[in-house]
This record gives sequence, structure tokens and C-alpha cells, in this order.
Amino acid sequence: MMSKFYNNMKTAVLMGTLTALILWIGSFWGQAGLMIALVFAAVTNFVSYFFSDKIALMAMGGQEVGPDHELYQIVAPLAQRAGLPMPRVYVSAQPAPNAFATGRNPQHAAVCATEGLLQLLNRREIAGVMAHELAHVQHRDILITTVAATLAGAISSLGWMFMWGGLGGLGSGGRDREGGGHPLAGLLVIILGPIAAGLIQAAISRSREFNADTEGAAIAGDPRDLASALQKIHAYSQRIPMDVSPAFNSLFIAEPLNFNGRDLANLFSTHPPLEARLENLLSQPVDVSVRRAA
Repeated sequence: MMSKFYNNMKTAVLMGTLTALILWIGSFWGQAGLMIALVFAAVTNFVSYFFSDKIALMAMGGQEVGPDHELYQIVAPLAQRAGLPMPRVYVSAQPAPNAFATGRNPQHAAVCATEGLLQLLNRREIAGVMAHELAHVQHRDILITTVAATLAGAISSLGWMFMWGGLGGLGSGGRDREGGGHPLAGLLVIILGPIAAGLIQAAISRSREFNADTEGAAIAGDPRDLASALQKIHAYSQRIPMDVSPAFNSLFIAEPLNFNGRDLANLFSTHPPLEARLENLLSQPVDVSVRRAA
């Protein structure tokens, strides 16, 4: 109950923070820009709360699969072991190996794996990955992560909208006319808006990945399976690009964009370093009884 309350509070704070960022972007174009940003923020918050899971699945081209699919058959016993309702199961045609969970609560959860992941990993490794995603569902991380991804994408879109439409229209009746703004503000918004949203995403994502790794390993029974899967996913993701907006990076089990350890770029990384995740996983015990039953 406390976990649910805590995560709901984090979601409210996140939505409030990113709403303030949207209003700040709109303020560059005076009162008209601020009013448009206010309407944009209200619609975006509503859509991100109730429809962010559908947006994420559409962005990945996810197709729902049923009990006759291997992925569904892997997820079903894991959900039962975790004490969760059976989530909807999706497969994306993306060749890059990856997976994510989405939905506003466990009753409306969905998990998705790419074709690349299903082809790359063996059954135990796939189970380790899906157990990690179910741990996110169990901890109610999926709402705040999906909302952050949706709002970050919306902020980027708003910046472009004001840049190409606002400077010629709103800009002429906003701060430029009043002498308080400058056309370069549009470029500043486009650069700083997504960066700020990305920093917020990064701040809420890294610790949850460690927790999901630990709990996912407990659900699957053997942390070595997830560790092996992460190594393979990271190795292949550096060779196979994923066709997805960077705003959705925090959703995935492994970040689609690789920053190769560069200090400045790591500010925007939504996941801990692979080495730290492997160290955490390999320090966890193996549950022999669960592994035998898997």
C-alpha cells in the first residue's frame, strides 16, 4: 500500500514538473503561447495517464499474442509466481533485442519483447528478462516511466511546434514584439526542453533498474539467466539500431542508445552501467526450487 502511494506521489510530482516545463516553453511566446502550452499540458497529462501504454505499444509496432505463443507461455507462470494478474503480451517486429513493460497499474499492464530478443536469447534468458519487466509491474514503476516517456516526447514536439509555427505567428505577437524575447529562444527551447525532460527521466530510472533486476532474478529463480541476457542484449544493441524515439529509452530493459561511458552523455543515460547491473545480479542467490520448476 505504501509503495502504491509513494509511486502515485512520484507520478504526480513528475507530471507537475514536466507540466511546468511545458508552460515555461510556452511563456517564450507571451500570453498566447502560455495559453496554448496550458491546453497542451492538460491534454498531454490526460493522454499520458490513460493512453500512454497504447502510445508506447504503437510506437514499437507491438502485436498482441495469445496462449499459443511461446512468449505468452513464458510470461504466464512468472506472473503467477509474482502474484500478479496476467498482463497482455506483445511482440514487436523490431530486430534490435529489447523488452519493456507499460500500463498505469498491474490490472492494466502489458509486456512487450522484440523479435530480435526472442531470436537472440534462450528460453531461460527470455524468462529472466520478462521477470525483470514483471518486477517493474509489481513495483508500480510502469506508470511513472511511461508517463515520463510520453511527456518527454510531447515536450520535444511542443518545442518544434513553437519553433516552426510560433516564431512566425505567436512570436510576432509575443515577446518579440514586446522587446523581451529573441528568435534564438526557439532554438534554446528545442535544445533545453528535451534535455531537461531527459534529466528528469534519468533521475527516476536508474535506481528502479537495480531493484527490478534483483526482484526479477528472484521471480525467475536464477540471476545468472538475466545477467547472461543483459550481456547479449548490450552486445547486439550496439550493432543493431532501434527505430524508436529517444524519449522512450527509459522504458526498455537496456537503453537503445549507447553512450560508451562518456561522462557528459551519461547524464542523460536512463540506465545504470552494465557492469554495475551484472555485479548486482551475480551477488544474488540462486533459488534452486524455482529454477527446477521453471
